[in-house]
Amino acid sequence: MHKRFLIFSTWAAGLAVVLGAFGAHGLRGSLDEHMMEVYKTGVHYHFLHALGLGLVAVLAKQYPHSALLSGAGWSMLAGIVVFSGSLYALSLSGLKWLGMITPLGGLAFIAAWLLLAVFAYREAE
Repeated sequence: MHKRFLIFSTWAAGLAVVLGAFGAHGLRGSLDEHMMEVYKTGVHYHFLHALGLGLVAVLAKQYPHSALLSGAGWSMLAGIVVFSGSLYALSLSGLKWLGMITPLGGLAFIAAWLLLAVFAYREAE
């Protein structure tokens, strides 16, 4: 489990850097100020949660059979895809209905951190 989450973490972090650079250089002048902020929010949360996924990977190496860590990792990955992905798609397409999907990704992020908190309370020494 830890190796899978470590790989996801490194790929997600690298992709966040690529998308951040694309936003800073490739989208300059293409998006209005509001949509650029939406895009930047996606990158910001994407990168932070890629690092969070790395934390899950490190912990999962020590606790390889923890269902809480597994749930946290999958929730964090789902949050990156749904939260950040919907913000990227919204900012690039202008399709406002995509904004209705974003909170589901936020809920996945919240679930991931809550699962990590429960793990820390129950398991971590």
